[in-house]
Amino acid sequence: MRIYKNPKKATWNELCQRPEFELEFLESAVRNILTRVKISGDRALIELTEQFDQVTIRDIELTQHELGSAEQRLSSELKKAINTAASNIEKFHAAQRREVVKVETMPGVTCWRKGVGIEKVGIYIPGGSAPLFSTVLMLGIPAKLAGCREVILCSPPGKDGLINDAILFAARLVGATRIFKAGGAQAIAALAYGTESIPAVNKIFGPGNQYVTKAKQLVNLQGTAIDIPAGPSEVLVVADQYANPAFVAADLLSQAEHGPDSQVVLVTRDELMISKIQNEISAQIARLPRKEVAEQALAHSLGILLSSDEEVAGFVNEYAPEHLILNTQNCDALSEKIHNAGSIFLGPYSPESAGDYASGTNHTLPTNGFAKAYGGVSLESFMKYITFQKLNEQGIRALGPVVEIMAAAEQLEGHKESISVRLRAIK
Repeated sequence: MRIYKNPKKATWNELCQRPEFELEFLESAVRNILTRVKISGDRALIELTEQFDQVTIRDIELTQHELGSAEQRLSSELKKAINTAASNIEKFHAAQRREVVKVETMPGVTCWRKGVGIEKVGIYIPGGSAPLFSTVLMLGIPAKLAGCREVILCSPPGKDGLINDAILFAARLVGATRIFKAGGAQAIAALAYGTESIPAVNKIFGPGNQYVTKAKQLVNLQGTAIDIPAGPSEVLVVADQYANPAFVAADLLSQAEHGPDSQVVLVTRDELMISKIQNEISAQIARLPRKEVAEQALAHSLGILLSSDEEVAGFVNEYAPEHLILNTQNCDALSEKIHNAGSIFLGPYSPESAGDYASGTNHTLPTNGFAKAYGGVSLESFMKYITFQKLNEQGIRALGPVVEIMAAAEQLEGHKESISVRLRAIK
């Protein structure tokens, strides 16, 4: 972890830059993958799976037998935990439903807005060394609540050619329509363009590495909607002099173990706290199975010493973290000064992992500073809103002349006449 003591505000923007591959190489590599899948479909998926995942698959789509076998292999303890998390996530997202409110903007003119589920959505679930079955819940549950007709799930197979059992159990629980063995940028391409096996969708959801994120951004430019730019995970922890160093170190490591391109940031006003936390990190990291991954992430992570709460809030808002933990005695007051963050965790007993798995909030969040403009995934992410308006004779009489005047001023006589013809008919 690199330590910066009272850095000048002019340097904050540089400190907030996330580590990334050479953009030119990343984009060209992803464009090549997208093109191969667009042209060759399933054949490209099979070849790319062998190339990147070192596994040969014959059938891209998962069978019902494979689904049933996965559930049988899973422990009852884990299934119970997943069901508890699913219940909390469903409660939180169901509460986001909006009632249809009809507004009479003037006598005889009624307008309203109605949410409908997006018909076909694609869910990408990272696999590999850390299969994120929790993400199935975070995306599948709001998709079901929104009324999406088709939920297509893609996840990379393991060395045995199978998708992780917990991912499959969660997928069945949330009602995924179809499940496919496909990972990385090639899965995003399949969901965007469609292949012989995988149907094209209207919107793609799900986190991933920089290749997945770049693929989502590129297909978005070509017309496929995406949720948010959710790339490598990150956390910023604000700790005061009263924070438990062991808690803070555990929170930083929980994010660092995600991947070598993850970033963790510590911000504090207490210089002694930095050394205490570093000592705890050294002790705790030795016990992590993913120690090497965490060490790579920590190599480009930051410890920032600042002098006031105003500076702390200012730096947080400039960084715009995906996850923000305020482990301070004044966490509630400090949170009121934060307007750029994906999800905020308040106090010493609110670790980020609670939100990652089971508190109920969604863990699919904007990264890389996009929290300045985006919020996390919600029920509404799986919906589109259609506006309605209904005018009766009284309404067209009252509103019609207003529209005629405005249309004439814009020299759009056809617009004006669509009103005038009605006004003449009801005189």
